[in-house]
Amino acid sequence: MKIKVRDAEIELTMGDITESDTDAIVNAANSQLVLGAGVAGAIRKIGGPRIQEECDAIGGCPAGGAVVTSGGALKARYVIHAVGPRWGEGDEENKLRNATLNSLKRADEKNLASVSFPAVSAGIFGFPIDLCARTMLTTARDYLAGPAGLKRVRFTLFDAASFDVFKKTLETL
Repeated sequence: MKIKVRDAEIELTMGDITESDTDAIVNAANSQLVLGAGVAGAIRKIGGPRIQEECDAIGGCPAGGAVVTSGGALKARYVIHAVGPRWGEGDEENKLRNATLNSLKRADEKNLASVSFPAVSAGIFGFPIDLCARTMLTTARDYLAGPAGLKRVRFTLFDAASFDVFKKTLETL
């Protein structure tokens, strides 16, 4: 599913984000930038140790922030590490909005045409998937409505249930 926003598009797919053919993929990162489990673990396994070494050199990032490393052995040239909030820590929706927005800004700073996001914070961080979809999709739509250089923002959802929530949300934007 796709929608147009000015001269760009928001696209939904289901699958493994590490297989994305976009210029960058977004890692649902923790503030220590340790590539542990979930999306981060898959990125570490497929992308190789270089990505973790670059994260170690950066040192960390607060919730709501985003930093960039190379893509290592991934198809994507870059990994944007978006630090989303843990549900219950306070101001979660604003932190997720900022993590999404800062990821989009990092992609534009690198002059990238495309980026692929997972459902940031909706896994082990416990962020409700419906609120995640609304927050991330609205932020992406609003960003692309401005003077963005990005042409494609993809949301790559790992399972059918998450895909369906994002699809229903995108249909209402």
